[in-house]
Amino acid sequence: MLVSRRELLRTSAAGFGYLALASLLNDEARASETALNPLAPRMPHFPARAKRIIFLFMKGGPSHVDTFDYKPLLQRDHGRPYPFTRPRVTFAPTGSLLASPWRFQRSGGCGIAVSELFPHVAQCVDDICFVHSVHGTNAAHGGASLKLHTGSDNFVRPSIGSWVTYGLGSENANLPGFVTICPTLAHGGVNNWGSAFLPAVHQGTPLANASIPADRARVRYIRNSRLPLAVQRLQLERLGEMNRDHLAHAGAEPSLDARINSFELAFRMQRDMPEAENISSESPATRRLYGLDDPVTANFGLQCLLARRFAERGVRFIQVTHSDANVQWDQHGDLRRGHSKNALEVDRPIAGLLRDLKTRGLLEDTLVWWGGEFGRTPTVQGAGFDGRDHNPEGFTMWLAGGGVKGGFRHGTTDDYGWYAAEDKVHIHDLHATILHLLGLDHERLTYRYAGRDFRLTDVHGEVAREIMK
Repeated sequence: MLVSRRELLRTSAAGFGYLALASLLNDEARASETALNPLAPRMPHFPARAKRIIFLFMKGGPSHVDTFDYKPLLQRDHGRPYPFTRPRVTFAPTGSLLASPWRFQRSGGCGIAVSELFPHVAQCVDDICFVHSVHGTNAAHGGASLKLHTGSDNFVRPSIGSWVTYGLGSENANLPGFVTICPTLAHGGVNNWGSAFLPAVHQGTPLANASIPADRARVRYIRNSRLPLAVQRLQLERLGEMNRDHLAHAGAEPSLDARINSFELAFRMQRDMPEAENISSESPATRRLYGLDDPVTANFGLQCLLARRFAERGVRFIQVTHSDANVQWDQHGDLRRGHSKNALEVDRPIAGLLRDLKTRGLLEDTLVWWGGEFGRTPTVQGAGFDGRDHNPEGFTMWLAGGGVKGGFRHGTTDDYGWYAAEDKVHIHDLHATILHLLGLDHERLTYRYAGRDFRLTDVHGEVAREIMK
């Protein structure tokens, strides 16, 4: 029997109301759950390939042409002038082409060339997706670091870890959703893990900083030596009653909500955080895997081991920073000594992390992200043909696990490694791709502030789908 549109609307109108009511009730239930626990797990926009991220940040800018982006012409033309137009804005003047002082060797079943600086990572190359065409917009450490972490180099914006926990919450109610281990306090400092205008619960929780050894990296004041847990619980309940009474009369106050939630999380962390930081249960084999038996690798190795322990306990975003009181990978001079020292400290721990995650079945849904705020020039800086300047125009980052293709190379720089040339991936594109792997649409992950909807990628960003399985 045919039914007219008017008759259909008349007989089904109540159904439309029911659907609208169900949607409103569902939104209200979600809002209530978020108010009680802002870090409660949330559904992604679409099926996710990765559940969590470990970001291995090489502070200072490792040289891509000396690590993972082999350039035969750079080796051949050592000492000659760079044959193309240089960027209009550079950090400092540089001279002629500088060949890499390290040999590259094809590794793994994929045969990707890796520098002798990274012999252990080279053994994991079949699990790694190299993105050789990353490029940014800022040649200074501060601006480039902020761009990498927040998507903006000139405004205070939420960090990527904050956006991820805002979009997905955390899988452990007793730990922060975002932990940063030994972060640098330079070049953006706390803004690199801050939440800006997002609710404060989404900011990163730092474990010490880059000037403190990893074996002393602890959340401050995690233990209350004066009051037992029962008394603390009673205090929190009474404080909660007072705050809720205030909210009932004064209306919503996001800062007070955030403070209440931070008190509650701090109370719960007293049990779970010390356990997560305690590696006494790790086997001697695992300790050796991460290089804890060698004083050269022990510091960064412990950071990587802690990252794995946080990942398996449901922390959504973990950052590990390789830095010190100086800018670690920033070799304007003394390149051979500096990069050799740096690579020796991180190579074995990074490979250990990848192997450990894979053995435990965690690499499949954990995205490991390696890189610095920029690369370095193929031309020489400083005396003795032994330094390179900052280069945001084209450099390499790599990803492993979390749904990316292993043993795969995406994009290229030019023949000498200065500019991103093919399949270019801007920092905004990289962020969009990382969010996509987590099941988040970067255009839908927004937060309304000061009259407009903000997002990590601002008004930019294209997902690099070619790198995904």
